[in-house]
Amino acid sequence: MGREEVVAELTKQLSLAGPLIGTNLMQYVLQAISVMFVGHLGELPLAGTSMAASFTSVTGFCLMFGMVSALDTLCGQAFGAKQNYMLGIHKQAAMLVVMLVGIPIAFMWNYTSHILIALRQDPEISKEAGLYAQWLIPALFGYGLLQCHVKFLQNQNIVYPQMLSSGLIALLHILLCWALVIKIGLGTKGAALAISISYGFNVMLLAVYIRLSPACQTTWTGFSRKVVHNICNFIKLAIPPAIMICTRVSNELGANHPQAARLAVRVMLCLVTAESLITGLAIILVRNVWGKVYSNEQEVVKSVASMMPLLALSHLIDGAQCVLSGTTRGCGWQKIGAVINLGAFYIVGIPTSVLLAFVVHMGGKGLWIGIICALFVQDLFYGLIMIFTNWEKEARKAGDRVNSTMIPMDGVSLPA
Repeated sequence: MGREEVVAELTKQLSLAGPLIGTNLMQYVLQAISVMFVGHLGELPLAGTSMAASFTSVTGFCLMFGMVSALDTLCGQAFGAKQNYMLGIHKQAAMLVVMLVGIPIAFMWNYTSHILIALRQDPEISKEAGLYAQWLIPALFGYGLLQCHVKFLQNQNIVYPQMLSSGLIALLHILLCWALVIKIGLGTKGAALAISISYGFNVMLLAVYIRLSPACQTTWTGFSRKVVHNICNFIKLAIPPAIMICTRVSNELGANHPQAARLAVRVMLCLVTAESLITGLAIILVRNVWGKVYSNEQEVVKSVASMMPLLALSHLIDGAQCVLSGTTRGCGWQKIGAVINLGAFYIVGIPTSVLLAFVVHMGGKGLWIGIICALFVQDLFYGLIMIFTNWEKEARKAGDRVNSTMIPMDGVSLPA
């Protein structure tokens, strides 16, 4: 591994990582901005919105993101093998599946308040959370489609369009929240509706780009009936990550470059460690003022300040976990990732959280320490897998996977 190879790989990683960080940040802040606006309406709206945000994230948004991550394997390896037209087929399969999966989730969100009350949560907070979740239902479908577009572009190493569209939408979202929450006075409903509208606009912007951009001419050839033959291949890879640097790894494996894939993992681990240390330090420095962004209540501000050091530590550990779990998706090891994630959280994380929070009476800090323990276990097992990985063998398997999912180009296509 020469210096020139490391520098070249670092340049590739930064050219991908920078815009992707911006994209993910801009998409994340939509929920944060809505919570900020609601937080200044009072303690009850803030509590209800926060509870609903957690509930919808676990039961919907995370599920969608996990399923769409199957495109990291399918699209990434197809692009690396220069089977460009298959990217469009894979994306259509993903869009169809997430829309169908969204229907039962939307039904569940409609009864969020009843579910939370049945779980013995505060009735008033549960009703507020239920209202927010109901108005967030359109956002579920928008988010699923958005992630399909983002993964489709990302696995072609196209990252700037989604960063620009997400940045524009984030600015629009501030205006929407002000208009719906404050000006019109919709309160909690307005905050959720603003997210739904913002995701919808983002989907439309990226859809127009994909349809018109010369960069996508060979990867998006219009809607095709061939997608029905590819749904099973997508579901096989989509289900495991739904219960658990993949672009670079999957591209290199698909192109039969095992050494480049190994180098990509090592460089990204170094890069994410440096980023995590810088971000963690920033989190600690702003711990006494960050809570004021969400609420004027001093009790809330003090509670946030006490939790920030734990957040900084979890960010450091989670950085390595993101790289290593992303590598498993790039290699197509979704089942292994699902087992590790389930074991880390259900065998280690949740029991530790319950013990520290409710037996030792550490409260919120105990819950967060349990999460940190789960992340550490994930890092440990993912790291061991990376150490003993045969990259040459994985490159051959990637080639076999691309060939097995390939569909002949001759056939009937429908206009986009």
